[in-house]
Amino acid sequence: MKTHNITLIPGDGIGPSITEVAVRVIEAAGVKVQWETVDCGLPAIDKYKDPLPTVALDSIRKTCIALKGPLTTPVGSGFRSVNVALRKEFDLYVNLRPARSFEGVASRYSGIDLVIVRENTEEFYAGIEHYIDPARSAAETIGVVTRSGSDRIIRYAYEYARSHDRKKVTTVHKANILKYTGGLFLEVSRHVAAEFPGIVTDDKIIDNMAMQMVLNPHQFDVIVTTNLFGDILSDLASGLVGGLGLAPGANIGYNAAIFEAVHGSAPDIAGKNLANPTAIILAGVMMLRHLEEPEAADRIEAAVASVLRDGKYVTRDLNPASGVGTSEMGNAIIGALK
Repeated sequence: MKTHNITLIPGDGIGPSITEVAVRVIEAAGVKVQWETVDCGLPAIDKYKDPLPTVALDSIRKTCIALKGPLTTPVGSGFRSVNVALRKEFDLYVNLRPARSFEGVASRYSGIDLVIVRENTEEFYAGIEHYIDPARSAAETIGVVTRSGSDRIIRYAYEYARSHDRKKVTTVHKANILKYTGGLFLEVSRHVAAEFPGIVTDDKIIDNMAMQMVLNPHQFDVIVTTNLFGDILSDLASGLVGGLGLAPGANIGYNAAIFEAVHGSAPDIAGKNLANPTAIILAGVMMLRHLEEPEAADRIEAAVASVLRDGKYVTRDLNPASGVGTSEMGNAIIGALK
């Protein structure tokens, strides 16, 4: 059996506790892993005076794959997002966010199974912003959309749909107002779609898309869009299936991939054994499929679904009457594996 070398970034806040559970679940599934643990974010500032130290970058360059817990990003000041910096450093141009309904989880809908493919390196998250006057009374952000960047993310969405037996791809844009950036993205989408005649294709303006996802999310399958719109719609999709506690994500490039829980670091409950580990475990499932360990991935996903369906050994966000904590929910998932 192959041993996988994987960089582990525990994160901060609730990150260390939920990643510890994910590691135990992956190992219980029989996958052989050599973990290389490195710090980023707040712990790295304490240790290295740098939120994204060289030791972390070198580890990811070596292993080409990482499992990452949540990292705190200061709001309005302080250092820039480490998550964004990692995506730019390794050109992780794909952000993949599945949203799936699980039995036993309270939500407005059932039977949802959609995937959002978000462009991950361009547009308004490229970090091109500045104040335009000495008094700092006005600021400007520049969103850059390129033909090559649009082509590779849209092509990834269609190839993903084809390889995963998905039937439809919806491109989301604002080309009616953003006629150059949105128009370019839509133009490239229509060009790429013509190369995949077996896949149903359509496009939606972002504001209508948000409404349509709330009214009838079952009409969508694979959704591809730009960076900012993808950030918003992927959280919206998570809300449709029960919240960010169930939301895994993958950041994928040509030479590296980072898998993560997309929720925040929740410092208010850190160290209290309250955090829901589902998202980071499901991120581990995505990672195992990327590593061509489909049997272990399927077993873990089935075990998670079983524990969620039963509803007895889940954290309080999933069952308010539960007295079960992070580690106990992990134990239940491991028990379901066996």
